[in-house]
Formats: sequence, C-alpha cells, structure tokens
Amino acid sequence: MVQSSIDRVQPVSTIKQDSLLTQFLLTNKEVFDRDKLALIGLLLFISFLIVAIFADVIAPYGELEIIQEDGIWLSNEKPSEEFVLGTTNLGRDIFSQLVYGSRTALIVGVSAALAVSVIGTVVGLVAGFYAGGFIDTLLMALADIAFGIPFLPFIIVLSAFMDPSIWNVVFAMAILLWRDTARVIRSQVLVIREQSFVSAARVSGASNFRIIFIYITPSILPLSFLYGSLAIGWAILTEASVSFLGFGDPDVVSWGFMLQDAFNSQALSRGAYYWIIPPGICIMLTVMSGFFIGRGYEEVLFPRLRRT
Repeated sequence: MVQSSIDRVQPVSTIKQDSLLTQFLLTNKEVFDRDKLALIGLLLFISFLIVAIFADVIAPYGELEIIQEDGIWLSNEKPSEEFVLGTTNLGRDIFSQLVYGSRTALIVGVSAALAVSVIGTVVGLVAGFYAGGFIDTLLMALADIAFGIPFLPFIIVLSAFMDPSIWNVVFAMAILLWRDTARVIRSQVLVIREQSFVSAARVSGASNFRIIFIYITPSILPLSFLYGSLAIGWAILTEASVSFLGFGDPDVVSWGFMLQDAFNSQALSRGAYYWIIPPGICIMLTVMSGFFIGRGYEEVLFPRLRRT
C-alpha cells in the first residue's frame, strides 16, 4: 500500500512544469480577455491569415496575369462588377494582387517574427543564465554591434548585393532585430534564475541545458510572443518599404510592390485611388494587428502600464 501511494505521488519538477504551462496559457487568455484591442488585433490577423491561405480560391485572376479581350489589354479599367478594384496599366486585376499580397506579407511577417523571437530568446536565455561570464560578455557585445547598424540602409545594401527576394527582409531582421528581444529576456532571466524552483533543479542534479530550456523558458515565453508580435509589423512595413524603393522581387506581388507599381504608373495623378488606397489600408491593418496584440501583452506582463 505504501509503494502504491509513492507511485501515485507526482514528482515536484513535473508539477512545477505543469504549473508553468498552465500559467503560460492563462497569461495568453488574460491578454485577450482584458484588452479588447488585442482581441481585435488577433481577429484582424486571423482574417488576413485566412485570405492568405485561400488566396488561390478568393482571387479571380492570377497575381501577374494580364487580362485581355480580343487580344487587347484591359488596362486602367475602373472598378466594376467584373473588376472589383479595377485593373493596372498592364491589365492586371488589382483585387487579385491585393489578395495575393496578403500571402507575401504574412510569409515575411511570420517568418521574420519567428526568427527574431527564437534567436533573441535563445541568446537572452543563455546570456542571462551565464551572466557575468565570457559567454554573456560575447553575446552582449554582438548585441551592441547589432544596435550600431542602421536597419533600413542595411537591408537596402543587402538587397543591392543579393538577388531580389522577400527573404532578404527576413534574413536582415534575423541578423539585427534579435537584439531587443535578447536584452529584455536576459534581464528577466537574471531574476528568474534566483528563484527557488531553479535552485531546487540544481540540487536535484539537472543539467544547465535542462534548467535553461525546461525550467526557465516557460516563464519568459510571453515576452517572446510580445516581441514576436511586434516583429510582424516591422517586417511587413520593411518589406513594403524595400519593395516601394524598387529593391523587392519583381516576380512576387506584395503590397509594397503594388504601391511602387502605382507610383511608377502615375496612378495618383490620374486619380486612380482605387489602386493606391487598398494596399495602404492592408499594410496599416496588419501592422496595427501586431501592435495591438503586443500592447495587450505589455499590459499583462508589466502591470504598471495598465490604465486605471
């Protein structure tokens, strides 16, 4: 009977891990329950995600398809039942480009956010755990170097020397923008590593790797999500800027590509606002969704920011 009672006792470390996972899930729930703007941001992001996934079904034409009638390009068509947002000067459907542009935006945004969050989180965890040592000094020196490199000029130079691609933005953000995430997470790890459950893990013989990634990581994941959500907006804005300046991939339609195409075609002087405004609104809404979600995480993680 004693043995069976012992078997039913759950190890303390397992209980702690379960409680951390529960705390992590409750934190995410609190973010969207407490802040309605964060919920709106989440719904906006999900809406664009659905459009991006089903772009092939939603878009009536291909993103670069030239629409013709009797061999004549249907250029500069105004909005109608057939062309919801009209056509470009090359006879391409603007609505279809807008739909496919959401796919490009989210691919860049999510990929960059994932890269920034993963690299920044790992660097912050390792630097914070080994604070004061050689590893911490080296990693923070690299972060200082990253802070000293101007972001947008770096991407422009990178795009000029590399083949045009949307992945240039992701690569540049992965190289430079992990610095903010790493700094903040390092400061948080400095506090967490002194808590009793970390000391208990050391006494029980857990390796440093296990302590960092099993015991400490769940406590800082909400911070990683915070900076990941902010990185989505930065990535989409950066890709739009690079494409508008002419350094984007000419074979991939994005919202920045649409704005650059409209600018070069003098759409504004012709009053073709149906070509310019929709991609601008989409960029604004996707960036807002990321910042709204980040704002919700800030108020939960840092209660002093809450409005009274």
